[in-house]
Amino acid sequence: MMINGVKHSNGHKIEGVIRSNEPTIPGSTIEANTVKFDLEAVLSAVRPLRSIVPADAHSAATLGTEREGNAVLIDESGLFLTIGYLVVEATDVFIGGSDGTTINAHPVGYDHETGFGLIRSVEMPAFPPIKVGGDSNKLVKGSRAIVASYGGTRSALDAHVVDRRLFTGSWEYMVESAIFTAPLHPSWSGAALIDPENGSLCGIGSLFIQGPSGENEDEQGNMFVPVELLSPIIDDLLKIGKRSGPARPWLGLHASEALAHLVIGSTFERGPAANAGVQPGDILEQVEDKPVGTLEEFYRELWSAGEAGTSIKLGIIRGSTSMDIFVRSGDRREYYTQPRRH
Repeated sequence: MMINGVKHSNGHKIEGVIRSNEPTIPGSTIEANTVKFDLEAVLSAVRPLRSIVPADAHSAATLGTEREGNAVLIDESGLFLTIGYLVVEATDVFIGGSDGTTINAHPVGYDHETGFGLIRSVEMPAFPPIKVGGDSNKLVKGSRAIVASYGGTRSALDAHVVDRRLFTGSWEYMVESAIFTAPLHPSWSGAALIDPENGSLCGIGSLFIQGPSGENEDEQGNMFVPVELLSPIIDDLLKIGKRSGPARPWLGLHASEALAHLVIGSTFERGPAANAGVQPGDILEQVEDKPVGTLEEFYRELWSAGEAGTSIKLGIIRGSTSMDIFVRSGDRREYYTQPRRH
């Protein structure tokens, strides 16, 4: 079952999925006496986040100019981890402090491949960071997990992992071993996935998912990005705001799987695909003369073709006409405004 045509979403409240006046999360909240660590201290590291993005930013049309979610304090110096779409191209970021105060913060780095975003507060937080480095691989299907947004125990869901599998998003995005949880947490953006055994951070909330287990479409849940994907890139994000090295080729389009075909849903304005003449409604049949019928096949062929800047040959069907379109791929990092270095 799909609700209003939405199968997964990246942070916006969806009519019919989340009631805006809902005072509490659905499902059971976590109880302090069921864990062996200081639950309140761990949950205090999860803070509310609000960001402001200029109206002329590339991401404003799809993600909005005002975004809200969560950020998780990961060190004592004021470094917070969140999901990147909350802060990409943001000029102003605000973190909820203690006793209803607001802490100014600024973006540090954003990684398009994982979706992680780092921000730093301008003052030292008056609450402890969460422990990072927990082994999310032990959160296998059926494992208990804590899903927490800002708000302490009343916003910490006693959840379980319903699957570990590849996730592909329409926006040229793929996570090899994403963590899927249920029941749904209504404040998933940047939420913390916490190991109930030791209180360590295991993942960052990214999406609402319809049918998170891949089996029951009536079920609602969330997708988390595993936190171990951060360690190989955190030094780069702190130093230069992005991962170092050559960027993947990026086409600037959204595609979806339909009846064993890939259909182009939209293209980014002035992006590589749009500039080359790719149009919404086109059926993508081949990449570099290799057939593709799933997003996974598409991305693996695209990203193996070379670095950003490589010319990518797409086999397209438009109406009853087959054609080849050559797209000069781009670097997605250059399309979006980079964080100002502080």
